[in-house]
Amino acid sequence: MKFWNTLQVCNLRILFDNNIPVPVRKSLPQHEVLTMIEMNWPPHLENGELLKAAEEAGFEVLMMADQNIQYQQNLTGRSLSLIVLGSNIWPIVRSHVTAISDAVARINPGSYEFIEMVVPPKDRNRR
Repeated sequence: MKFWNTLQVCNLRILFDNNIPVPVRKSLPQHEVLTMIEMNWPPHLENGELLKAAEEAGFEVLMMADQNIQYQQNLTGRSLSLIVLGSNIWPIVRSHVTAISDAVARINPGSYEFIEMVVPPKDRNRR
């Protein structure tokens, strides 16, 4: 029996923080996607520590749902790009996987991209 080594082309190394639904990974098959858990990183890294650790580990994109990061961290001069999702609720995120994939395709080093996700209002008549 012969086994052939195949070259797998990976466009970007992407890190999902703890709030990104892991099934999003399926919409990014040409990229190397890892989670903080897979990296064995502490789950409660502060944003600044997370940005630094991701850059040092060679990630090019950090995907998260913390919409305040652009106000909390100075992103100037970073090589790491950020994609921030407007929700971390899988049924909502699932309907935006094409927008997520498109954002990854157009992202530039050190840039910030926010993907708006409208959360439907709660049905107040349900009991």
